[in-house]
Amino acid sequence: MTSRSDRLQPAVDQAQRRQKEALQRLAEHQQKLAQAEQQLEELHRYRREYGLSDGGLTVSALLNRQQFVERIDQAIVQQSRLIERLQRLLEGARERWLQAHARESALGSVVERLRKQEHQSEQRLEQAEVDERMQYRGRRAGSPS
Repeated sequence: MTSRSDRLQPAVDQAQRRQKEALQRLAEHQQKLAQAEQQLEELHRYRREYGLSDGGLTVSALLNRQQFVERIDQAIVQQSRLIERLQRLLEGARERWLQAHARESALGSVVERLRKQEHQSEQRLEQAEVDERMQYRGRRAGSPS
C-alpha cells in the first residue's frame, strides 16, 4: 500500500515544474524589459546628440532634421509605452512565480511532515514488535520444558 506522502509526490513534482517554468518566464520578462530600457536610453542619447548639431544648415536640411527629430521623439514615446507594458507583464509574471513558489513550498512541507509522521509510525511498530518478541522469549525462557 502506498503512503500518503507517496500519493502526494506527483503533485509536488508538478508544483516544482510549474514553479521552475514561472521562474523562467519571469527571467525572460526581466530580460525583455532590460533590453527595452536600454533601447530607450539609446534613443534618448541619440536625440541629445542629434539636437546638439544645428549649425550651418539650409532650410530644407533644417526641415529634414526637424522631421527626423520628431520621428525620434515618436520612437521614444512608443518605446516608453512598450516599457510600461513590459513592466506590467513582468509584475504579472512575478506574481505567478510567487504563487507557484508558495504552492510548491506548501506541498513540500506537507509531504515532509507526512514522511516524518510515517517514519515515526514505522519506528513505533518496530519497537512494538521488538517488545512483543522480548516478552515471548521471556515467557518461553521461564516456562518449564
